[in-house]
Amino acid sequence: MEFLLLGIFAAGLLACVFSGISVLYAMAFGFLLFFGYGLKRGKSAKEMAFFAMSGVKTVKNILITFVLIGVITAVWRACGAIACIVYYASALCMPSVMLLASFLMCCLVSFLTGTSFGSAATIGVICMTMSRSMGIPEFYAGGAILAGVYFGDRCSPVSTSALLVSEVTGTNLYSNIKKMMRTAAVPFAVTCAVYTVLGMSFGGTGASAGTREILAENFSLSPLTLLPVAAVIILAVCRVNVKITLAVSSLCGVLAAVCVQKTALTALPELIWNGFSPESGELARLMQGGGIVSIVQVFCIVCISSSYSGMFNGTGFLNSAGRLVSRLGEKVTPFGSVLITSAVSAAVACNQTLAIMLTNQLCGPAVKRKEDMASYLENSAVVVSPLVPWSIAGAVPLASVGAPKESVLFAFYLFLIPLWTLGTQAFSSRKTAK
Repeated sequence: MEFLLLGIFAAGLLACVFSGISVLYAMAFGFLLFFGYGLKRGKSAKEMAFFAMSGVKTVKNILITFVLIGVITAVWRACGAIACIVYYASALCMPSVMLLASFLMCCLVSFLTGTSFGSAATIGVICMTMSRSMGIPEFYAGGAILAGVYFGDRCSPVSTSALLVSEVTGTNLYSNIKKMMRTAAVPFAVTCAVYTVLGMSFGGTGASAGTREILAENFSLSPLTLLPVAAVIILAVCRVNVKITLAVSSLCGVLAAVCVQKTALTALPELIWNGFSPESGELARLMQGGGIVSIVQVFCIVCISSSYSGMFNGTGFLNSAGRLVSRLGEKVTPFGSVLITSAVSAAVACNQTLAIMLTNQLCGPAVKRKEDMASYLENSAVVVSPLVPWSIAGAVPLASVGAPKESVLFAFYLFLIPLWTLGTQAFSSRKTAK
């Protein structure tokens, strides 16, 4: 019955994806499906509601952080922080280095903000605009941007996915980040080399001057605009709570917007709720977006999908699948089983959050050390989810920057992380066996 229900749920998700209907309808259908399963198993409606709420409580910090991300992505736009970074960084860009620059700039901004969606909607949009002006194919640029925005989503101290992994595995966030940095060193270097080689095929002097002029005309590019960026870096180094870090950075951004960019105090509520919406059409195409409204749908999807985790745990829905995963781990190494499970979970769940939670529930018992499980999740579910074409993890960032879905084939960093981890673990296991 369990596999049948998962198949029905997956069919509903795919129907929404290919018909263009919001996946929220499929998520609501899934909630009724799994809630009904619990009633069939003899659980009361009150018990099922409790299970669902327990799943939501697991990600309560993530949901609060989502709201703060909506605020910070609007405020950073309005205060000129993003404009200042892009203005000076774009001066170094030529077509031959644009792919590498796009990847590195997206890495930087995603590490500072901890959000792939927010990074794609800010620096990603600008990198894509600059790439188009230089004649670089969109699928190349989209791949570099997608890979870059998930660099920080994976290992930033203010990342919601990194926070979720630490929450569900019961591990320390900063210890996880140190391990993630070590395991990503080689894939990161190889990715930079690949984008450098690809970039050499693009000639010309570039056409980014127009973008820089637009930013210079519409923003006061004072060093004070970087105050919210500095706040994130300093507080992250001091290991301050993520929510406090985002709140302080947002407050610094509001001060910079009012004092440097002369934003009216009466415009702040509208800015925070609906995002940054400049009057200039040219600037709007580059910088418009953010705000709490921008994350409402993602907030709802994460909230509903996390309730699945609670219901699955309370009803033993995944017990049969868990036994299969344990046997699989004996044949393909523990990380191999986690990788396969995360790929299937990401394809079925259509979002990163549920893929992380399902993979942890299925594979957690088979991994001896919870620190290893945290690392496995970061090197599998977190980076595999964006590679699923119909998952919001990849579809939303690519839609934000206007890149085709084929761009996932050029997000090399996301492929190399799991492949490198799988290869190193297989080599270690073979060495131990000898």
